[in-house]
Amino acid sequence: MSSLSVSASGAAADAIGRHVPSLVDDSVASRLFAQDPTLWGPDAESESSIRLSWVGLPRSSRPLVGEIAALRESFSEQGLDHVVLCGMGGSSLAPEVICATAGKPLVVLDSSDPDYVRRALGDDLEHTVVVVSSKSGSTVETDSQRRAYEQAFTDAGIDPASRIVIVTDPGSPLDQESRGKGYRVVNADPNVGGRYSALTAFGLVPSGLAGVDVEALLDEAESVADLLAADDDANPGLRLGAAMGGTDPLRDKLVLVDDGSGIVGFADWAEQLIAESTGKNGTGVLPVVAGGEQDPEVAWPAADVTVVRLVAADNESGPGDDVASEVRVGGALGAQLLLWEVATAVAGRLLGINPFDQPDVESAKKAARALLDQGTGAAADPAATDGSVEIRSLGGSGDWLGDATTVPAALDALFAQLDPQHGYVAVMAYLDRLADADLAECRVPLARRTERPTTFGWGPRFLHSTGQFHKGGPAVGVYLQVTTAPKEDLSIPGREFTFGDFIASQAGGDAAVLAEHGRPVLQLHLTDHDAGLAQLREALLAGGRA
Repeated sequence: MSSLSVSASGAAADAIGRHVPSLVDDSVASRLFAQDPTLWGPDAESESSIRLSWVGLPRSSRPLVGEIAALRESFSEQGLDHVVLCGMGGSSLAPEVICATAGKPLVVLDSSDPDYVRRALGDDLEHTVVVVSSKSGSTVETDSQRRAYEQAFTDAGIDPASRIVIVTDPGSPLDQESRGKGYRVVNADPNVGGRYSALTAFGLVPSGLAGVDVEALLDEAESVADLLAADDDANPGLRLGAAMGGTDPLRDKLVLVDDGSGIVGFADWAEQLIAESTGKNGTGVLPVVAGGEQDPEVAWPAADVTVVRLVAADNESGPGDDVASEVRVGGALGAQLLLWEVATAVAGRLLGINPFDQPDVESAKKAARALLDQGTGAAADPAATDGSVEIRSLGGSGDWLGDATTVPAALDALFAQLDPQHGYVAVMAYLDRLADADLAECRVPLARRTERPTTFGWGPRFLHSTGQFHKGGPAVGVYLQVTTAPKEDLSIPGREFTFGDFIASQAGGDAAVLAEHGRPVLQLHLTDHDAGLAQLREALLAGGRA
């Protein structure tokens, strides 16, 4: 049997003491598990009424176990053991953490970067099975990846229908098209949103095909379902939700650090769940994924930070009394997936927002489409060019870039816009997240330099995660966007635009919507990838508090 632990100290403990009794009195937990759509107010009721089936997934997803096992056996008999997942947001992040924790290989293709996509297409195609995950099929990234794999299989003399598995909502355009092509289709529960879909077909099919024991994962979740549905002061979902969304004043930066949990990459999944669910109407909770004890947000947290330590399931030690605001969370992976979904829904109620919509994700998609229609030559001239880096500024108030003509000076100008008490820095890198992975090392030096919480996201992956918070949350962030010319572009079969065109439009659309919301955006475009990246790394790694 699985178990969960949530202990807190400081402001987080105060929030639990202040809010949990009223959450219990209002029967929030039992109403949530009864799928009561009125929990988040009348404005959220219509969306909530079609988004709450996730509370019953530990039981309702059981029929998938046999279906997935049969699929895996069929592929294994053919020697097909290289599993690739094409999906975005919750469709990719849950399988990523599930497989990494189980030690099962899974290639996650959640990028439009042409170099990244090309490498995936060329990796062991002979033994490849592709899972294409999209609720409707309208996600352009996933549709483009599917088209690329269909062409690659065809060019190799392989029938795409023998290698591609579609996961989608029943009756969706993708469902109908795929069945018409003879593809294997697994339908997901349509009354679950993407970021709450870890225990639906979106999370279980790619994980099961990769070799994960998905029945055990469901067992872990089911073993805590009654605990999480109980109107009781000890309910860990109510306690964690209160700590997340109920501090006063609101500590709206939630720093997630692994402290021996044994779960690989869990913070990345929790990041998209929390940020996309809460970051709207000018409020929300910004998750900050920290790498360890020495990261500044953990070592010397600011007054608007709560630190969450992800500990081992059997760790019974609580936070120290001298900690300003800290929570320790322990439990098996399946149990924690359900716990954090419950806690996020509870935090949404306390924050007064609808945790099931994502209005600003849609606005960025529309802006990207508009830029695609305009063509790739629509970018404004740079304010300056420093070596292999073009410098542009958008949004903010006034001409905040000033006379900056070098990358270091432009960074100084951006960070000068930072609110020293409430602000945060967001680095948004539209690059190849495998080949350029070491750029993420700049996060800690930037947090030291600015003495403010700092996030790092790979584009377009983060658009389905922190991208919602950036635009819909509090207007206290400063945004550094990094783009590059691809080493070699890649066409998208059946489309008039390339992968290079598409990722450029996604970056441009994201920046444009941020600017429309008054957020200051510094765009640094690498005209020569290698030289520009080296130049940028040098500038980002400089300076900061020891």
